[in-house]
Amino acid sequence: MSAIFDNDELVPSHFGNPFAEEQGLRAGRAFSLLDWDVVRVAGADCARLLHVISSRDFERVAPGTSTEMLVLDANGHVAHAAGAVVADDAIWLLTDRGLGQALVDHIVKMRFMMRVEADVVDAVAVGALVDVPGSVCDVALAVWQDPWPVTAPGGAHYGVADEDHPAFGRTCFVAIAPRDAQDSVVSAFKAAGFAPAGKIAWEAARVADWRPSFSHEGAQGVLPHEVDWLRTAVHTAKGCYPGQETVAKLVNLGKPPRRLAFLYLEGGEELPPVGCEVTLDSRVAGVVTSVARSADDGPIALALLKRNVPADAVVTVGDFVASQVEIVKREGKSSISPEVRPGTGLNSRRLGGPAPAMSSKSLGGK
Repeated sequence: MSAIFDNDELVPSHFGNPFAEEQGLRAGRAFSLLDWDVVRVAGADCARLLHVISSRDFERVAPGTSTEMLVLDANGHVAHAAGAVVADDAIWLLTDRGLGQALVDHIVKMRFMMRVEADVVDAVAVGALVDVPGSVCDVALAVWQDPWPVTAPGGAHYGVADEDHPAFGRTCFVAIAPRDAQDSVVSAFKAAGFAPAGKIAWEAARVADWRPSFSHEGAQGVLPHEVDWLRTAVHTAKGCYPGQETVAKLVNLGKPPRRLAFLYLEGGEELPPVGCEVTLDSRVAGVVTSVARSADDGPIALALLKRNVPADAVVTVGDFVASQVEIVKREGKSSISPEVRPGTGLNSRRLGGPAPAMSSKSLGGK
């Protein structure tokens, strides 16, 4: 079984049969080397700093906790994204390939007088869709459990409830190990009965699980609401952080300008590239952010569509036609959005008309 590498990939694209590798991942019988950057944040104030600059609550997390965080710009767009696992002496961050140093630079820039150190670590990330063997944990620096898709405390979802999500009940663990321990980690997985799976299989599983990735979905200057990232990466009730006003405004007023959709593709042999336009009636309706060929569903994709694109519309993607499944609902309201839009009825009261009735939910139950 030979590893096949494509272009400038640092990890194998496949080992001869991507469909079988994806099925192995789903069955908990395979592992994947991931081309992710690993960042270590340490120091007495590391949790405090990450709490201040990111979307997650790091003030009340115990060692061993896995979570996910976003760093937003002043307008609420995602600037950095990372999985995070809290250890006794540090917080480990996992981000996409080539993005770790920019995240470190931002952390260092924002620390001011806080006692914090941050570095990109020469480490390897190895993932499995099942808990990793104990022999792997023995050599790992940390193990991150992806929280997706369970809505975190303080989070909210813009689509289906957790129990109706296609990824519900599935698990994903990523072991972080020193680079010089990679062979030991791979051997430990194989000794436990796991087979290697390539990046193609891992990506197919991610797309099928509607899981946003910063280098794909986040590359479009995205708001977290547009890709359902409030589900696991944003705490809507924590204190101030950059971009918080936009987060709160969209939760309360609704209607993010775009929405992530899952596409079933039908058409040619060559998959459309990431960045391919999605059209409806010959007009641009969105853009493809991720694409894969699934063992179960065939050609599939994630796409950012204009919010007003009808949810039942059949769209065109290159040589393909595609039906949609809503990930972010077209109505643009989250699970914690008020039933009545704040400010509704002000104009009617000025004109002497009746104000609309408001539900107890929008008034906090009072």
